[in-house]
Amino acid sequence: MATLKIGDLAPVFKGQNQHGEEISLSTYRGKKVILYFYPKDNTPGCTSEACNLNDNYSMWLAKGYEVIGVSPDSVVSHKKFADKYGLGFNLIADTEHKILEAYGAWGEKSMYGKSYMGVLRTTFVINENGNISDVFEKVDTKNHTNQIISKIQP
Repeated sequence: MATLKIGDLAPVFKGQNQHGEEISLSTYRGKKVILYFYPKDNTPGCTSEACNLNDNYSMWLAKGYEVIGVSPDSVVSHKKFADKYGLGFNLIADTEHKILEAYGAWGEKSMYGKSYMGVLRTTFVINENGNISDVFEKVDTKNHTNQIISKIQP
């Protein structure tokens, strides 16, 4: 799949959140969405990123944004992760990598000279019309809110 860029229509998706409820992008039509892809629940970088976004969740809501996290973890794993850290937003289980692949967030990585397929940590900001307004490929997990704010505010 070609890399998604600013101005592109965000791919539609459906998935189950940490409560087993079906969540789709169309549910948020008319709202702005911060859609972030992360590798694994309860790992240091992913926990920092989730907690940073959650610590600022009320501010995001006040600015008209919804936050949605997506990883290949299961609904059960997401539930434990959300409960442990008091996450107020939806985490979507994408165990078959369909959403990850649609957004180009599943691809080849390498560590210690070995290649493998995995999550490419990426965040998409989607506007009210369903178009991508910003893409973050180099995510600062500890300061992701500030990273996003610095781009969306003039």
